[in-house]
Amino acid sequence: MTDNPSVGQCDCGATAGPLGVCVDYYHQILAEEQADPQMYSWHAPVVCAYLLQHPSGAPQKYLDDQFRLLQLYLDKGLDALLRVAAHQVARNSHRAQSGYDMAPLAPYAPLPPGGAPGHFRATFCGLPFRDGSFVSDGHPAYGRHIEIIAEATVESWRSAQT
Repeated sequence: MTDNPSVGQCDCGATAGPLGVCVDYYHQILAEEQADPQMYSWHAPVVCAYLLQHPSGAPQKYLDDQFRLLQLYLDKGLDALLRVAAHQVARNSHRAQSGYDMAPLAPYAPLPPGGAPGHFRATFCGLPFRDGSFVSDGHPAYGRHIEIIAEATVESWRSAQT
């Protein structure tokens, strides 16, 4: 299946929620992040988890890095992930010309070979959306929901290959 709202189920196996399928939730999150810098803190794990749950819409060459970034996030937390991301952006600037530093991701398992999992215990369609917002229950609650999706993503990729 694909992330097509008319289908009612997306390629991650989730059934559509009140906003539609996962791509609808993803686009709404990205739009809401633009007006909420605190919510934007979770941008990297949102993008990584979304693309790993919907790899048909992702450049395959980056999925391994996204899998490792999610593991870093789950292991060391959001602040560590943001530090690594800022470091990568600085190294990748036109002035630095040094490229990405893969050392912070080396301790983490590579993306398992084979196909993507067909089911995740937590998906974007399950995110609470109340009063026109994903953060109506507060930013810590939103962050916990994103962490649960990240955990489910890593867990499913690992278990699909065993």
